Amino acid sequence: MNESAKLVGVGTKGLRFLQLIFVDINGVPKGMEVPIGRYEEAVEDGIPFDGSSIPGFQGIEDSDLIFKADPSTYAEVPWEGIARVYGYIYKDEKPYWADPRGILKKTLEKLEKEGFKAYIGPEPEFYLFKKNGTWELHLPDSGGYFDIVTLDKARELRREIALYMPSFGLVPEVLHHEVGRAQHEIDFRYDEALRTADNVVSFKYIVKSIAEMRGFHATFMPKPLYGFPGNGMHLHISLWKGGENAFIGEEGLSETALHFMAGILKHAKALTALTNPTVNSYKRLVPGYEAPVYISWGYRNRSALIRIPAFRGNGARIEYRCPDPSANPYLAFSAILMAGLDGIKRKLEPEAYVETNVYEMSEEDREKLGIETLPGSLGEALEELKKDKVVKTALGDAYQNFMKYKEAEWEAYTEYLESKGLPEDTKNVTEWELERYFYV
Repeated sequence: MNESAKLVGVGTKGLRFLQLIFVDINGVPKGMEVPIGRYEEAVEDGIPFDGSSIPGFQGIEDSDLIFKADPSTYAEVPWEGIARVYGYIYKDEKPYWADPRGILKKTLEKLEKEGFKAYIGPEPEFYLFKKNGTWELHLPDSGGYFDIVTLDKARELRREIALYMPSFGLVPEVLHHEVGRAQHEIDFRYDEALRTADNVVSFKYIVKSIAEMRGFHATFMPKPLYGFPGNGMHLHISLWKGGENAFIGEEGLSETALHFMAGILKHAKALTALTNPTVNSYKRLVPGYEAPVYISWGYRNRSALIRIPAFRGNGARIEYRCPDPSANPYLAFSAILMAGLDGIKRKLEPEAYVETNVYEMSEEDREKLGIETLPGSLGEALEELKKDKVVKTALGDAYQNFMKYKEAEWEAYTEYLESKGLPEDTKNVTEWELERYFYV
């Protein structure tokens, strides 16, 4: 057995159970618990389970799957006295085509064949609520952006979350109150893409668990309240080659970085189906807030879809600003990286450069600069995905399952709107959305 898979000191710590964690097509953690003594079996042979009721997995007629633990992800949950581990799904001794973590792994192998290793640093935002028995949400503080005094009632909770993060391998870097009342952000250190996807899942688990222990409900829903800022998940992305940052050029970004960025801009419309995969995501992507809706890029421009942050040394990167934390990080990262790789292979040049506030530009001025608009709904995003071979390829054989699941989701929402006499383009946050997405 691999040394990293051994549970050193398990007996002395009193751990009795192990959670085997994977995610469904929505990025929602699923799994099972086994006695801690089965850890070696979970690593070497795998644990069988029925995947028929997992969203996006096999149908009931052919649903026997195997979970194999990845020992590099082993962590112990301090407040619960259990261990947890991520892994891969197998069917008939082969990697399972619908396993989101396996899909990202396959994409990273394609990058490695081109000599690249991807690093991603996310910035997931969340709200804290007090909730009664209905969907009437109460904001527990009146703080605003970067408030640090009495208006920010949740600063102790943020600190507690940050103190638990290292137990899961996350390194907290910055904690602060966000723009919205009771909205927060805790940034953690970037890592290799697969590890970062795991970290996003772990971070959401930590935040929700600690919030619940302290009498709050934490939500990463993109737009839980109409008229309030939405929850985003900006992604800082770089590619490395031969141990060096491939995005560093002689004067600013390298050609590789510009081609990579151009690939994302080229496929941006289809990418939103993965980076903003819910009906509610498009209540956030509206003009007037920080969330970008115009396909453009700039060096300091926070209204652009892609921003180039100032950097020193090895810090060269791009910031992709439209993703939100409802995204399945494995699928979203896979799609983004394949789009960027397409830009590198085709040597695409980024268009729609702008350093002024895109929201304040006239439609005529945007047209002159070639600035297009992201899809305005999940339905529109799915139509764009159907036309984009590169992004579809990132999903592999899971594409059909993803489309089937998401088209049903869009249809259910439009039927709800019709039953309530609401227009399809309403920006109000409905009870249907709260029931479906509050716990993403």
